[in-house]
Amino acid sequence: MISKIQKFISSTDFSNALKVTIAAVSPVLLFSYFDHFKIGFTIALGAFFTFPSDIPSNLKHKINGLLVTSLIIAGVNFIINLCYPYPFLFYPVLVSLIFCVSMILVYGQRATMVSFSALLSLSLAFAHLNSGWEMLEYSGLLLIGGLFYTLISIVFFYIKPNRYVELQMAECIRLTAKYLKLRGDLWELNSNRKAITKKQLHFQVELNILHENIREILITSRTKSGSSSQNRKMLLSFISLVEILELAISTSFDHNKLHQKFDSYPKALENYQKLAYNLAKSLKLLSKSIQDGKPYESQHNLIEDLQQFENTIKDYKKELKTDSSSEEVLMLITMLHYAEKQAEKIITLERAYTVNINSGDLKGRDKDIEKFIKPQYYPLSTFVENFSFSSTVFRHSLRITITILLGYMIGKVLPLENVYWIILTIVVIMKQGFGVTNERTYHRIFGTLVGGIIAFGILSVVHDSYLISTIAIVSMLLGFSFNPSNYKIGATFITIYVILIYGILAPDNGNVIEYRILDTIVGATLCLLANYFLWPSWEFLNLPAYIKNAIEANRNYLKEISLLYNKKGEVPTEYRLARKQAFIEIGNLMASFQRMLQEPKSKQNRLPQVYKLTVLNHSLLSSTASLGTYIQSHKTTEASKAFNVVVDKVIENLEFSITILSNPNPDSNSVASNEDLNQRLTELKNIRAKELKQIKLIDEEAYQIKMQEAQLVIEQLIWLTNLSENIIKTTELLMGIKKESQL
Repeated sequence: MISKIQKFISSTDFSNALKVTIAAVSPVLLFSYFDHFKIGFTIALGAFFTFPSDIPSNLKHKINGLLVTSLIIAGVNFIINLCYPYPFLFYPVLVSLIFCVSMILVYGQRATMVSFSALLSLSLAFAHLNSGWEMLEYSGLLLIGGLFYTLISIVFFYIKPNRYVELQMAECIRLTAKYLKLRGDLWELNSNRKAITKKQLHFQVELNILHENIREILITSRTKSGSSSQNRKMLLSFISLVEILELAISTSFDHNKLHQKFDSYPKALENYQKLAYNLAKSLKLLSKSIQDGKPYESQHNLIEDLQQFENTIKDYKKELKTDSSSEEVLMLITMLHYAEKQAEKIITLERAYTVNINSGDLKGRDKDIEKFIKPQYYPLSTFVENFSFSSTVFRHSLRITITILLGYMIGKVLPLENVYWIILTIVVIMKQGFGVTNERTYHRIFGTLVGGIIAFGILSVVHDSYLISTIAIVSMLLGFSFNPSNYKIGATFITIYVILIYGILAPDNGNVIEYRILDTIVGATLCLLANYFLWPSWEFLNLPAYIKNAIEANRNYLKEISLLYNKKGEVPTEYRLARKQAFIEIGNLMASFQRMLQEPKSKQNRLPQVYKLTVLNHSLLSSTASLGTYIQSHKTTEASKAFNVVVDKVIENLEFSITILSNPNPDSNSVASNEDLNQRLTELKNIRAKELKQIKLIDEEAYQIKMQEAQLVIEQLIWLTNLSENIIKTTELLMGIKKESQL
């Protein structure tokens, strides 16, 4: 229990919540002391509104983002107050303001949070309408609040400048450990492999997001400040984690076949599962030590674990009197080689946290590293290009504009006390996707009801204003801490905070909870209806684009692997960029499919085909990465013409699938005959048979190396060919070119 509390307190979410709590509470306490509560409260609101845009980044981007947000929230409030007395001007300005602020989502994550902050400021502007000099003064105080929060954020950054990336790294290591643990679970005889694979895909989506966050912070920091010992350590850790995940994805085993082969010798698989679990445990312990800020001490000797499994292979050969070229022994050796590579990368990762890292330890893997992040660039053309119903951001901007306008009008027509709370509910709940909006709606209502009951229970028992204030501050801190990870609990604590503040400011206003619940229900209902009926962004509309991007990324990755196999030498930057993009796009496709599952059944169009294409593309990535990993880690022979013909055919199949997704009526002659392909596959198999006959001409070790290359390359090429052909067939089915009976 104590360790969980320590972990919570040391988390990034708690640190962020502490920042906004300090920035909001300090001015209220200070100005209340001088009997100017309203001034302090307005400054606190400015801090509240600025807080959402404080996303992880280097210091320069952080400051620029917070300053821009502070100016926007003050400007939005001033425009609303300025135009409000003139209805003929107010409504056009309101519509234009909401729409334009929502449209800046096209510029990425930071812009999304700036947009959210601006909409928060707009919604709360209706709670404090001013005129004359007061509206300028009020907007100025909001700006001061934003600047004060910026100052607090900078102070926190300098107190622990590396803490965020350390915690992100710890989380990345923890999730990677869970992924490897699931690979160990697959070795259970009667394991639910479908459920385990589903969990692995979920972790891949989360890891992709973490990788992007860490990559941007590390590389921008290195670009701006140069290479430091801390940066080198983090960079080596990050590269190792990416390689561990790539190696895990690229190496798959036929567990059913292995269990059948080793029924008479279960010790082999049991020992391997123990080794697989120890790989995961090593990462888990490292993650915990980083989280707790303690020196890392390894508790698993992975070298000994590998030696034990190697001894198991020797015992197997001895007891069953089999030779090194038997299929069973080759399977065990393949498993051992995978574990050796993973252990090597994990030991490198452990070393980063136990000794000083110099530039030589990176071995050139940081070459051209600045190419791995997108530059911060906000062209007007991006904004203009999205003025189309084909843009999900454009449709979302129209949707939220109309919904807020309806909410405002309903609040004016019906006898509701706080119209701004309807607008605030819409701003907080409504997201681009139906599933997310739907989930947040129920969590918001739950949090409002439970928080209201708890808050009124506190007010009925506690009457000391200082104690109520203390509970309110703690509730605010907990609310902002839980909000990113558990919106239901976060909404509960924030509701408690709001009602307790009302209890202090207006002790006799007992019906505040009734209005708050009613306003929340009205706002939430409008969100659900709007997301369902107003140009909804159903995921099946976006999936063809995600599928196309995934296939293109896989194609580009395979092209780079083919070039590397033909030219040999060092791994070029283009290869690593293609690999990175392939992992990102497959992650995006899997995330899109998961969002589709959250939507109504009636909107899950062609779900079986979408699922199959998601799995096929993931399998294609796994097979491609397997080929790439082998080429990087082994001295390979010269690429044959047959190899290039087969690879070209796979690429041709993928390009045809892309054509189908772009044009459902492609030229039927664009895909060549498989006659030459079949001939080349036969040729590859003949090469392997020829090497079998030459077994006596080379020593056993050299023979095993050549056989391993021949077997792996041929098997992967056959598998890639089958996958690419299945992708064509399933894509045609998805786009309605063929019917199920034709396949």
